[in-house]
Amino acid sequence: MTRESAGKRLRDTVAESTIQVPGAFNALVARLIEKSGFDAAYLSGAALSAGTLALPDVGLFTLTELAQQTAYLTRRIDIPLIVDADTGFGEAVNVERTIIELEAAGAAAIQIEDQVLPKRCGHLSGKSLVETSDMCAKLRAAAAARDDVDLVILARTDARGVEGLDAAIERARRYLDAGADWIFPEALADAGEFDQFASAVDAPLVANMTEFGKSPLLSLDELADMGYAAVLYPVTLMRTAMKAVEAALAVIGAEGIQTDVIDLMQSRQELYDLIGYSDYEARDREYFTGGTSD
Repeated sequence: MTRESAGKRLRDTVAESTIQVPGAFNALVARLIEKSGFDAAYLSGAALSAGTLALPDVGLFTLTELAQQTAYLTRRIDIPLIVDADTGFGEAVNVERTIIELEAAGAAAIQIEDQVLPKRCGHLSGKSLVETSDMCAKLRAAAAARDDVDLVILARTDARGVEGLDAAIERARRYLDAGADWIFPEALADAGEFDQFASAVDAPLVANMTEFGKSPLLSLDELADMGYAAVLYPVTLMRTAMKAVEAALAVIGAEGIQTDVIDLMQSRQELYDLIGYSDYEARDREYFTGGTSD
């Protein structure tokens, strides 16, 4: 029996209920997201830039790096992965290759945004947008390039902070006509705007619940009641992990020993269980014994 594609599984899941999608800044975190019972994971451009390259989220990583990171995650999890492809790495024909490479790497959904390069973090001021027609061309290219019709083309619009809410709604409608499947309105200002956007745009919508940004932090229930399909927590786990690392370094530096933070650590056995260490040992033994018990 042929297994359903990642895109089909993602679509089927959100058809049943609103899902929470934590950001995974590496494959180990992705496995823990899956083990914790979440229905999907998110590969954030901001988390890739900062967590892997220690660079700002201004479009500095390459398609090759993103495709490789996507493959690292999708090879180690079964839940669908939503991948942030920034502005698509160029114009419409470049977006074609972006879709081909990321779909081949296992993405369930691929996100393209309407900023110009150099882009900015979605919750900072000073952003600039491409013309609506240019973004529509990218989305037509994206839809045409996918091999699996269930691969989700996710169009993000940053128009709220540049042109206003009405313009963001109008762009979203144009993007759907051009081939987008889902819409991601970035940096909405309050709960009323989230509700207004959901009422005005007839498509599965993604809400970004990033911390320290322009949007309020709304609960899953609130966003589900408005009709949002998915709720992203793109950098939450990386921020939490980095604060823990900072605290542990302070203890080690001050005390000269790590005993006071051991209770906060993942144990060796917990790590081995997460990565499936015993499975590798068992296969290794089988290869050397030819499948016998001797």
